[in-house]
Amino acid sequence: MTNPRSLLTPADSAVLLIDHQAGLAFAVESIDRQAMLNNTIALAKTAATFGLPIIVSTSATKVYSGPLMPAIRSVIPDVPVIDRRSMNVWEDEAARSAVEATGRRRLIVSGLLTEACVSFPVLSALSDGYEVFVAADACGGLTPTSHDLALRRMESAGAQLTSWIQVLLELQRDWTRRDTYEGARSIVEAHGGGYGIGLNYAREMIKA
Repeated sequence: MTNPRSLLTPADSAVLLIDHQAGLAFAVESIDRQAMLNNTIALAKTAATFGLPIIVSTSATKVYSGPLMPAIRSVIPDVPVIDRRSMNVWEDEAARSAVEATGRRRLIVSGLLTEACVSFPVLSALSDGYEVFVAADACGGLTPTSHDLALRRMESAGAQLTSWIQVLLELQRDWTRRDTYEGARSIVEAHGGGYGIGLNYAREMIKA
């Protein structure tokens, strides 16, 4: 089993994106919706850049929630989307089987809503022996309080809370890793706010 204190690597991790759909995003009050979308896109790009398996699942696409948000779909166009009825990904055979098929025991999870469709599969995966990292800034809850309580419950059960930028930096770790340098740098510049502005500035200023 992976040492829970060890850093994430591209070889041992997979990303699970759950219910990033407009119908659910309308209800999010725990974070600015555009910031949440920005962070989720950055996480999806990070997974693609480092070659992590990506599992995408949606729910109630025809009756309420709508499809995966187009801005996310555009950065992972070839990843199949698994629609389901259950709130809990772990209770949907197709979605759970897709996670199991990756062979990865470390899951990086983001989704909507934190109180249900994120926390339920996180708790279930932990119970099944997975090591789970919740990208909390790429999740959204109904209220700041309920979002925080859901995060606290997951953390108390053994989930590790993180952010998209920590995931990216943890996977990259050394800016001299040239195979992922350009991809990682472009993600930070596009989605990393002030840090991205600074990285772009440094690249323009330093012509070594």
